[in-house]
Amino acid sequence: MSSVTTNTSHHHGDGALITAQPGTPLDVLDRSTVMQVLADAGFLLLRGFDTSVGEFSRLVRRMSERITLDPARSLHGGVAQKVDAGLDAIGLHCENGNSPFMPHLCWFFCERAASIGSETTVCDGYRAWDALSPAAQRAFLDRDIVYSRHVEAAKWKSFVHHALQGAKRVEDISLDDLLSLADARPGTVIRPSAGEAIYYEFQVPAARRTLFSDRIAFANSILGPSYNYEKPRITFADREPIPLSLLDEVVRVTEAVTVDIAWRDGDVLLVDNTRAMHGRRAILDPRRTIYNALSFIGHRETPAGEG
Repeated sequence: MSSVTTNTSHHHGDGALITAQPGTPLDVLDRSTVMQVLADAGFLLLRGFDTSVGEFSRLVRRMSERITLDPARSLHGGVAQKVDAGLDAIGLHCENGNSPFMPHLCWFFCERAASIGSETTVCDGYRAWDALSPAAQRAFLDRDIVYSRHVEAAKWKSFVHHALQGAKRVEDISLDDLLSLADARPGTVIRPSAGEAIYYEFQVPAARRTLFSDRIAFANSILGPSYNYEKPRITFADREPIPLSLLDEVVRVTEAVTVDIAWRDGDVLLVDNTRAMHGRRAILDPRRTIYNALSFIGHRETPAGEG
């Protein structure tokens, strides 16, 4: 890796930046080294490498033990999914964090950077947690949060089809198949709804240990988007609404410790999805082209309550 340089003080002191001499292939990156940098930094940006959608997909496969997906996005080569969520700003969230199938890692590949603005945002959950007031910390430690919503049949069946690695045709997939996948996820209730849709409730802490550490991170999807899905109802576990004053503090605190990723063509971003939340500023250049991938690694079991 002599052609690669690691800077563990990316921008505001969060994350890591790994740069390469022009033409350096992603293959030079060692999995154990990348995961150690990720464990220390929470997210890392790969810049200057020789990249493409295919090379990005190969990197994700090499670094991961299992690939998952968002069934509402188009799939490219079995790994990469084109990000298409409109042009508005998107609030901070963990990818699929409002469901029992939250992945460990969230990957991004910038095929074409915006000419202006349109940055991806990343917020380290450790810094966010430390910045919250003691009263806010106690509120989130005392009670879990619950996400609930309906998901249409085409989307949950597509997810199950991929999770079963194509072992069953989409048209043959039943609710029992989904229930089997969710069986080991505590805090999950799934029941049938109209037209083969499902309704689910998912209970999970808003602040919890992470993939690489027992340190508490504020990492959740209470500010997140629902562009391709029904907007979830988000409450405390006792079904009491989250007070607006508490949500206002979360917005203020997380914005103060959020880093903007100003994309360049060919950049790859890797986020510890159990520790860091991500979002997006409003897209000012619609030619911007970003791909996403989601995966699991076997470092440890998924943090409690996530499955």
